[in-house]
Amino acid sequence: MTASDHRGFRFGLEVEFLLVEAESFRPLWHPDLSFEELDATFGAIDLRDLPSVEGLLRAPPHRTITPFVVEGYHVPDPYTPDASLLPKGVEIRTPACGSVAEAVRYLAELHRRLQAALLAHGWRAVALSHHPVEERFDGPQGKRRYDVWQWAMQAMLTYGPDVNVSLPAERAGRLATADLWAKVNYYGPAMTLFSLAAPLCRGGLWRIRGRVGKSLRTYRRSLYGQALEFHPEQPGRLEFKAFEMSNRLDDFRAYLLLWLAVLLDEGLRGRASDASRVYDLGAIARDGWAVADVRERAAELLDRAPRILAAWDFDPQPLAHWGQRLERRWLPADEIIAQYETTGSLAAVLRSRAELLEDSVEGPLP
Repeated sequence: MTASDHRGFRFGLEVEFLLVEAESFRPLWHPDLSFEELDATFGAIDLRDLPSVEGLLRAPPHRTITPFVVEGYHVPDPYTPDASLLPKGVEIRTPACGSVAEAVRYLAELHRRLQAALLAHGWRAVALSHHPVEERFDGPQGKRRYDVWQWAMQAMLTYGPDVNVSLPAERAGRLATADLWAKVNYYGPAMTLFSLAAPLCRGGLWRIRGRVGKSLRTYRRSLYGQALEFHPEQPGRLEFKAFEMSNRLDDFRAYLLLWLAVLLDEGLRGRASDASRVYDLGAIARDGWAVADVRERAAELLDRAPRILAAWDFDPQPLAHWGQRLERRWLPADEIIAQYETTGSLAAVLRSRAELLEDSVEGPLP
């Protein structure tokens, strides 16, 4: 297969960041932030030398299509023409890219420009999966369905990447919607397991049932948040939503490649219900690699993915460091836990996650 055969695939990332004060690294939230000020800050970022915003849609109340979006809670709801937004943070959206490498390069460059613009206003963006201080948000229901309302309130506290793969039309047409849901229900928790990184809560470590948990984000969002989203307005685009935030570019490459491998692998036989997915996500959020059956699914994915990707002429090398995570039973959450236990400083943890790192050197086991 030649490189030209990849023209039918597209890759994109939508990545949410927590905002902090630049000097103190005090976490910020909607009482500290204004949609209008953030929107104006993003609008002033020079993008003229970058490619088009292909594949991006306008995100109200933003008036233009932009790769920088204020994330938050629409008041009273998203369906009101004059709705306002209570900010929780910022999202970077890459355009639809022709390769995994291009999507990640675009993310890195947009992140660099965003940080420069934020710093001029005394802010920084930090890669963290759950707000480290706030633990509850109450907003008006408006015209939201009850389940959508519950999820929107939870989402005000969480940050994560949406990982988009668009398949060529012929391949996309072979996917059965119900079967893909069941496949993601079974393998989605195993995919998420590699990325768990939210052990902070109320300014300290998240403790549950007498031990430090691995991810408050996954624990909270499993009941309400989707793992998969279809986009009928953009045929072939399939979005995996359960990975956690990372400050490593290698992880974003791995996110895209593993999701692609799951979509292409017709030999994966596991299928599960929504209830099973929720149960498994809750278990790994507490105990990480100790959940044996999900760990076995993660091993199955990593065993099969390189062959599947290579058969389609995709380079599987960015998944190699996840093999080390599996072997060592190490998680990004372990690094955060160790940092906090060593320094006793939330600001020190946040400062270490304000840059997107190119290397995949990972810390010692706790």
